[in-house]
Amino acid sequence: MTRMDAAIFLDKDGTLIDDVPDNVDPGRIKLAHRALEGVRLLTDHDYRLIVVTNQPGIARGLFSEEDLRGVASHINKLLAEIEVQLSGFYYCPHLSDGDCTCRKPEPGLILRAAEEHNLDLTRSWFIGDILNDIEAGRRAGCRTILIDNGNETEWRSTPDRIPDYLARNLAEAAWLLISLEVRDECFAGLG
Repeated sequence: MTRMDAAIFLDKDGTLIDDVPDNVDPGRIKLAHRALEGVRLLTDHDYRLIVVTNQPGIARGLFSEEDLRGVASHINKLLAEIEVQLSGFYYCPHLSDGDCTCRKPEPGLILRAAEEHNLDLTRSWFIGDILNDIEAGRRAGCRTILIDNGNETEWRSTPDRIPDYLARNLAEAAWLLISLEVRDECFAGLG
């Protein structure tokens, strides 16, 4: 039986890069505060990095899917400076009023990525900056970390919208989950 990999699913805007709504201009794309440190640490610990993002600007006609592919390419160029590459970039192009299974908080994109990349969702994490990210991750079976940077505006409380942990940025989230991984390995050795 083939061993399944673990992944870190990352929201794009406000988690991996600065949140600039509907931006597809590479010159305005900047990695979020301490994101490079976070992704380096995660890949050093053998996690695959996969972006999962809602992009309704496509349905609104504000930018094209080709424009969004350019954004993904630019993000990979920024990450290549530290020899990190995304394993996948998944996006929902739909509006929130549609009957869609891929728009977060639906877990469709996570489940698709897990199948396409042979991922173990029980060993994977979703890191995002709003509770729709958390809900999508939990519904897919991942553990979750909310980047508490002030972007969340819909504090509807349901069990699926409660993050496992909070962090201030991607580096802090990475250090947290790596320390939890080490702790779990230590306790497993005692059993």
